[in-house]
Amino acid sequence: MSNEKQIALRLYNVIKRPLVTEKSQMGLQANQYTFEVLPEATKTDIKTAVEAMFNVSVVSVNTMNKFGKNKIFKGRRGQRQDTKKAIVRLKSGDSIAVGVGA
Repeated sequence: MSNEKQIALRLYNVIKRPLVTEKSQMGLQANQYTFEVLPEATKTDIKTAVEAMFNVSVVSVNTMNKFGKNKIFKGRRGQRQDTKKAIVRLKSGDSIAVGVGA
């Protein structure tokens, strides 16, 4: 596999899924979109992946790590997975068809 194909596949794996919540839907008014991303993804990886996948211009990327909670289920201890969330602000006029009614 060529190096370009490997880079393209890696970019498509950076974004796991869009997050559709009430708070993320409020961000759509400010042209902000929320995605769950790989924990090891950097801001530049996320920016490049969004621009390549959706053909839009990204102004800024904010990321946050959410650490998994310790839970007890039927007497057994466990821990939820750690996740990383990215809030991507697009250039005015660009949009992505994500969320309710898309």
